[in-house]
Amino acid sequence: MSDKQKTLKEAITISGAGLHTGQNVNLTFRPAPINHGFKFRRIDLPDQPVIDADADLVTDTSRGTTLEYKGVKVSTVEHCLAALTGMDIDNALIDLDCQETPILDGSARYYVEAIKKTGVVEQEAERQYFTITEVLRYSDPEKKTELLILPDDTYKVSVMIDYDTKVLGTQNAHLSHINEFADEIAPCRTFVFLHELEFLIQNNLIKGGDLSNAIVFVNRLISPEELDRLAKFFNKPEVKVLKEGILNNLQLAFNNEPARHKLLDVVGDLSLVGTRIKGHVIASRPGHLSNTHFARIIKQHIRHETSQPLLPKFDLNKPPLFDINDIKRILPHRPPFLLVDKILNMSDHDVVGLKNVTMNEGFFVGHFPDEPVMPGVLIIEAMAQSGGIFVLSSVPDPENYITYFMKIDNVRFRQKVVPGDTLIFHLDLISPFRRGISHMKGTAYVGTKIVAEAELMAQITKKIAS
Repeated sequence: MSDKQKTLKEAITISGAGLHTGQNVNLTFRPAPINHGFKFRRIDLPDQPVIDADADLVTDTSRGTTLEYKGVKVSTVEHCLAALTGMDIDNALIDLDCQETPILDGSARYYVEAIKKTGVVEQEAERQYFTITEVLRYSDPEKKTELLILPDDTYKVSVMIDYDTKVLGTQNAHLSHINEFADEIAPCRTFVFLHELEFLIQNNLIKGGDLSNAIVFVNRLISPEELDRLAKFFNKPEVKVLKEGILNNLQLAFNNEPARHKLLDVVGDLSLVGTRIKGHVIASRPGHLSNTHFARIIKQHIRHETSQPLLPKFDLNKPPLFDINDIKRILPHRPPFLLVDKILNMSDHDVVGLKNVTMNEGFFVGHFPDEPVMPGVLIIEAMAQSGGIFVLSSVPDPENYITYFMKIDNVRFRQKVVPGDTLIFHLDLISPFRRGISHMKGTAYVGTKIVAEAELMAQITKKIAS
């Protein structure tokens, strides 16, 4: 099955009021080239500045998710981003002629309908995924909030909310595949409790608010005078409290619509990671603050993992390229200072060596008697010996040459090496080998974990005749 990147077939505009500013705004989804991702463009400002949909640019989550770059903001971005992600789109330019996106009915429904209307097209590039292989976690004990992502072969989201009230208690929602989003999640509207709504009204923070763009839950007795004030604010003939504890007369799209809307927010906020993910997100009592913090955690993890050198491929069942006797014919080192047991692979630019670390190593006698750890300098030395074999194998008479260190840079030790470990050394040329000088990047692994890194420069010279 094809898994190409996708964008919109053509541009389409959606108009409406911003929830908090009350200003009318035109939002236009535009097609974008491969690897573009999601970006917002403020076409109402000079030079039409562009803001990436990036978790690192989140500056406010108090009443929605706000992005800011060089003093330019776009706010309440979560619903339109959720719609793009839920409609399986990878690349889009989102034009706005105001700071805030239109709230519409408080869901992603109208965004999804607009995308369906314009259509989606495949692009000539494969979609790239990051597959989660270990559990990542964010928690806020004070708010009893926790978000996890677990390894999975697709993208799934599960959400639990718990408001501990008669009108809205514990609810759960689940998205098992992104193709369920349009029908099962997109129509679910934002919600608010009456006391929160009153605060927003009193502080003039929902200038574009209307009873048609939010579900208002009432968890206390409310007087006729209060209902009259709310009716006047929302320009309604009257406002009633239904038996379900909902202020307006909207019918719930689903019995668990609030939980589904929280899932919608999670999908929108986690799109700020900027990379397609394969993993199962489990969110308990999430909000925009926790969602965007978690997005940054995932993004940082991806950045770290993708920046690591890949473990070189080799087959331990195949005979080594050089065994210990071959190595002794190339290197002048001898036990206890010969620290490479095998050479597994070698090309014109790299070499892969191996050392089995046993308790019989002499250095474990003093380093350390009660907790044996291989000295870092010897890991670097073993790495250098692998590089030395690479260099000396380029001459017809390696027994007549010797290598000397010239420089060691950017050394990092990530994990200790202990008896029983098998060290794999990968040395790769940084620059071409010339004038007897080799400059290589070395990485040492135990299993798939990097234990040490260094840049090594050495010179090959002919032995002085005795």
